[in-house]
Amino acid sequence: MKRENNRVKKQKVNPVAKPAVILLIILLLLGSFAGYVWRILTTSEYFQVKTIVSRETLVDDLSYLLKKNIFTLDLPQESLVILKNCPDCYRIRLARILPDRLYVEYIKRKPRAFIKLYNYIAVDEYGVVFNSSINPEESGLPIILGLGSKLSAPRSGKRYDIKELAVALDILSAAARNPLLRDYKISRIDVSDIDDIMIKIPLEDKSVVNPADKLKPKSEFLEIKISQGNIRDKVVIMAGLINQEKQNLESIKYIDLRFKEPVIKFRDK
Repeated sequence: MKRENNRVKKQKVNPVAKPAVILLIILLLLGSFAGYVWRILTTSEYFQVKTIVSRETLVDDLSYLLKKNIFTLDLPQESLVILKNCPDCYRIRLARILPDRLYVEYIKRKPRAFIKLYNYIAVDEYGVVFNSSINPEESGLPIILGLGSKLSAPRSGKRYDIKELAVALDILSAAARNPLLRDYKISRIDVSDIDDIMIKIPLEDKSVVNPADKLKPKSEFLEIKISQGNIRDKVVIMAGLINQEKQNLESIKYIDLRFKEPVIKFRDK
């Protein structure tokens, strides 16, 4: 019996259990210490937001963030709240500057073009319209015409899923990516009729070398007619024709890409 009892005692004493118990105790102590530190960080006035800094001010009142604990602030959520009050912003970044400052970075939307309505409103590549401080006429950006009936009262910061606007943006994006059109920027695009879109590209005012050229009718704009569908292919064809006829662009009345075969209409002599 004594031998059996000794065996039982020996089985109860597990040398591996001691380090595990010690580790558990250490973890509990560390957890308690971390909780104590966290309570200090989240309740101390030392870590309350006292200053909000930014390179520019696009949202006037952010005072509601003052006196909030800098560690408990949900920065992604607060960024979304600020974004709702900044229609011309694409994103808001918030950063903590310990111990008591909050940094706000406004990432503005980049206008792809301006839409002409009763006034001008900017639109980005995603179809979001917004008010911009940029002067449309001096920006060098394209002007989209013909959306008056589709976009009568636009709300800044809202994305509009309008077929005519989407086609116009597709044309502008395809043209911007084409290296052959680097020197030929679209200035006007009229989408009043989506199957008869008019594109205008300003031509450079070249000095007349040959006196006989003075008698030839000249154009200040190259006009291209295009329709919806296969926009990328049509822009590639447009770029090829412009490159092919680059010496005679001022004598072209228009290029028509609405049909299977492209048509170049020259002005009458």
